[in-house]
Amino acid sequence: MNKKSLIRMSLVLCLFFLTFGGWLLHVKIHPLDKNSANFIPFIIGIVNFSIVPLLFCFSRTTALAYIVNGFFAIIGTIVMAHFSIVHFEGPVTPVNVMMNTLFADIVILWANFAVGKALFHLNTFRAEGDRVTGGRFFRYPNMGWWWVHLAGASVVYYLGNLIWK
Repeated sequence: MNKKSLIRMSLVLCLFFLTFGGWLLHVKIHPLDKNSANFIPFIIGIVNFSIVPLLFCFSRTTALAYIVNGFFAIIGTIVMAHFSIVHFEGPVTPVNVMMNTLFADIVILWANFAVGKALFHLNTFRAEGDRVTGGRFFRYPNMGWWWVHLAGASVVYYLGNLIWK
């Protein structure tokens, strides 16, 4: 096993443990028998910790895994931020925002995204000596592409929340 394969397998395991741990926390906090709406994140969590790391193991499915992993991070961020805003109590201070919201969960979710991004770059681009991908910031696979989708999905979610209240 060469270094690149060892690094890839370590990152796949990291991705698995991050997503599996997040799923276990979600099931513990939001059990299925309390609310039927918890069924959707339950299923998405199973897909996220079982299928996405497996997709990252193969070069042909790396791009699909990267996109699925990224959109799970975006959707999870939007839904958890909305939940935190709706259930926020007390004055708005940096300490309250960090400790009394799902901010820590969102940070873990973006750590999961970062591991997926590292796997994508490791599987897609050549040797260490190559320079970082260039091109337009808002084009796939650059980070700006993800920021645009996060902003766009947030606007759509917000408008949907306003319209269907």
